[in-house]
Amino acid sequence: MNSVQTRSAERALSGGTWLIVCGAMLYSILTVTPLMAKHTAPEWVWTAPILPLVVDAAVVIVVKLDDVLARLGGHGGRWPITLRWMTGLMTWALNVGDSALKKDLVGVAIHSVAPLLLIVTAESSLAYRRALAAALAGLEAERKAEQERREQAVREREERARAEAREEREHAAQLTREQREHEASLVREQADREERQRREEREIRERAEAAEREARERREREREQREQEALKLEHQARQRAEAEQRERAQAAERERREREQRIERERAELLDRGPAEERLEEELARRIVAAAYDAGLPIRRAVELCGWSLGWVSARYAEHRDPDHSGAELAIAAR
Repeated sequence: MNSVQTRSAERALSGGTWLIVCGAMLYSILTVTPLMAKHTAPEWVWTAPILPLVVDAAVVIVVKLDDVLARLGGHGGRWPITLRWMTGLMTWALNVGDSALKKDLVGVAIHSVAPLLLIVTAESSLAYRRALAAALAGLEAERKAEQERREQAVREREERARAEAREEREHAAQLTREQREHEASLVREQADREERQRREEREIRERAEAAEREARERREREREQREQEALKLEHQARQRAEAEQRERAQAAERERREREQRIERERAELLDRGPAEERLEEELARRIVAAAYDAGLPIRRAVELCGWSLGWVSARYAEHRDPDHSGAELAIAAR
């Protein structure tokens, strides 16, 4: 039986119970009212239906509260049971009272049907409601357990789906990492190759620069060596030229000194001849006059030495004083 069938049975029990209660209340009011009217003052006859109505109202309260407590799975204790049996017995006593006073056993039996049915219905409906509440609680527990199982299954499926998705993500991430590592490895290898190539090119360039530098230094050394050799040769040539020039100068100086010495000797020889007894030859006379002029002798002394006239000697002195006339000295030097 499912919860729908259980609730349908509960509704049927509730409807039947209330039908019995209402029927019993109506029958009790109709049955008890004449008895109450007989035992009530004439001026209060109109109050005869109040007592059965009150008793039946207590029955209604008991039945309703039992219904609510059964639905909630609760238990009211001893007092609800006392109230339920007391109202049931009161209803039975009021219903059979008139027949019992008349000693009508058949009437007692007939009027006992509705109260007893009400009492038994109240007790049995309470038991039914408690059983139905327990059944509903069990069904609800089963439903909750089934729902929890379904939710657990859904959670497990979701967990498996999340785990699979996580594994897929991890696998994809692993593939991505491997791809990135592979790409990084390729990039590193490419970078290493480029670095090696740059290093090799740099080494080649450095070697070429070193070779060019060595060649340049070698050419520079050779140039410096050539320059030094050229300077050395030039210095040597200059030294030789200077030596030759010094030698020529020395030779010229020696020749000049020798010439001067020779001229001095000749002059001394010419001046040491003494006064001429007669006029000497013109060339010799010119040489004597030149020697006298160079020695700073007066004209008269030159006249005595050469034997020529004073005018002629004066003319020769004038020639020696004139820069354009240096023939006498040259003639003396030629000898």
